[in-house]
Amino acid sequence: MVPDQVLTVAQMRAAEEALIAAGSSVDALMQIAGRGAAEWVWRIAAGRPVTVLCGPGNNGGDGYVIAEAIRERGGAVAVIAATEPKTDAARNARALFGGQVLPPDAVPKGEIFVDCLFGSGLTRALSDDLMAVVARLAATHANRIAIDVPSGVDSDSGAILNQGLPQFDLTLSLGAWKPAHFLMPAAAIMGHLRLVGIGVARVDEAAILIQQPRLRAPAADAHKYRRGLLGVVAGAMPGAALLAARAAQGAGAGYVKLLGAVPAGVPVDIVADPRALTASLADKRWSALLVGQGLGRHAAARDALVEVLAQPVPAALDADALMLLFPSFVSGRTHPLIATPHEGELAALEIAFSCTGEGSKPARALALAQVSGMVIVAKGPDSVIAGPDGRIAFSRRASSWLSTAGTGDVLAGTIASRLASGVAPFEAACEGVWLHGEAARLAGAAFTAGKLAESVGAAYAACL
Repeated sequence: MVPDQVLTVAQMRAAEEALIAAGSSVDALMQIAGRGAAEWVWRIAAGRPVTVLCGPGNNGGDGYVIAEAIRERGGAVAVIAATEPKTDAARNARALFGGQVLPPDAVPKGEIFVDCLFGSGLTRALSDDLMAVVARLAATHANRIAIDVPSGVDSDSGAILNQGLPQFDLTLSLGAWKPAHFLMPAAAIMGHLRLVGIGVARVDEAAILIQQPRLRAPAADAHKYRRGLLGVVAGAMPGAALLAARAAQGAGAGYVKLLGAVPAGVPVDIVADPRALTASLADKRWSALLVGQGLGRHAAARDALVEVLAQPVPAALDADALMLLFPSFVSGRTHPLIATPHEGELAALEIAFSCTGEGSKPARALALAQVSGMVIVAKGPDSVIAGPDGRIAFSRRASSWLSTAGTGDVLAGTIASRLASGVAPFEAACEGVWLHGEAARLAGAAFTAGKLAESVGAAYAACL
């Protein structure tokens, strides 16, 4: 099992075909997947009756295997066949099920509903009659488990193909993670996520799921400049830059400076340099720069952005900097750039860089990264990172309490700090996104952006 790879439908099919070519079979893989999923269903049911809804394809076959594994253990299980099996493996799995198979209109008295109607690969909405079966069973069972992805979800894009799909408590992914497990709106209905291995090897060019970074304490001979000097450019609303700087302090950079006009009452452990930006940037020791938070969108803000981009150091761009950015500003630039747009800023960048803005969120982020040369962190409840080299990374769902003003500034500061620490741009973005999510978890409920920024250091410490 490769716990950090995310496979499209085509990649998953190719991976299964590779297993079959190596000596396995569809039936054998179905037994492995179904019995692996049955372990979770058995534990969650804890003796309560289970209802499994089986569809016509191999996802339905997985359902028959799950049901048989539970029946063999003495569990109460009912199977509802939405339609007759239409693949050889599904027919074989049904033949091996030793219990009764009920028609679609049956109303079993179960407590655990297992959705095996359709898995990954579905690209069209469920018919009205099948949707009615799913809705009825979901409404009459206390707990709901989806196998691979909930029926009615596009596995590659995360689109919900039917209005009114039920909320699931648990989704068991078979073989590998799928993009829909981490993309809205589908991710919002999947509940907890667990991976059931079937022996899939690592797939070349597969997207990854961001994992906890492995960080180290500073070297014995470290000093503040060797750990990284980060400049955070303040603008019309300097409080946003202050939030970013506070977060950056906890994410690894040895020295964080606020550049430009800064608010009164800056904490004593943040150095403020109120000189003109040209004078500040003359320092040759910069490791990275961050610009955009509260910068403004006037001519002076644009000039500040151009000046930052002229520096021969890595930089991170956020907020107003993204709304001011044009291709000519980055043309010919050889030092790395990371951009952290939310949906509105992503759309503006697509217009500026002549991208179509079509397709799934990963496809859009990747297209922009390849056209602009920047690492793109398409942030939101389903953050996606894309690199110009074609790499894509997904983030696990983070705390919904991040939906408050200023948390994006904290994210940008965290990423910029990793960049200033000498981490390569794509990896810096991934590490920053993970630290941001962990800081939100540690901050608890109803936090402010300030509390989130203060929690970044604790998230960093958890990775040592």
